[in-house]
Amino acid sequence: MSKITDMVTELAQPVVEEEGCSLWDVEYVREAGTWYLRVFIDKDGGVGIDDCERISRRLDPILDEADPIPDSYVFEVGSAGAERELRRPRDFEQFMGEEVELRTYQSVGGSKCFVGTLAGYDDGAVSLQLGGKTTRFEKGQVALVRLHISL
Repeated sequence: MSKITDMVTELAQPVVEEEGCSLWDVEYVREAGTWYLRVFIDKDGGVGIDDCERISRRLDPILDEADPIPDSYVFEVGSAGAERELRRPRDFEQFMGEEVELRTYQSVGGSKCFVGTLAGYDDGAVSLQLGGKTTRFEKGQVALVRLHISL
């Protein structure tokens, strides 16, 4: 994590928890020439727009006072989402046995996208149950892993 996201995480964590939610992630990214600071939250039963608004209103003055980002940016609070990306070891532990989508940088067996049951995580390597067999993808192969909702 960057120093900015670390600092924002420290500032946001207590506010998010006081509002009955959990902090999923903080990202600070540049998109189309604009910097965005995004705080992603989660809670049992799902996050609503009211949750995002309350947390945003409480965090905004705290961020203004702490001033962790010297440049201008757009501040957003949103839900982690049903198809959230798994990034940290604790994310993988929490969703072990769930259906995920894994994308690779290079084609593996003719495909770069795999949907299966999360069967293992070991220091960046991800194992999926695919069609009755377990397939391991090494850390360097994995571009993205996120929850998958089948319709």
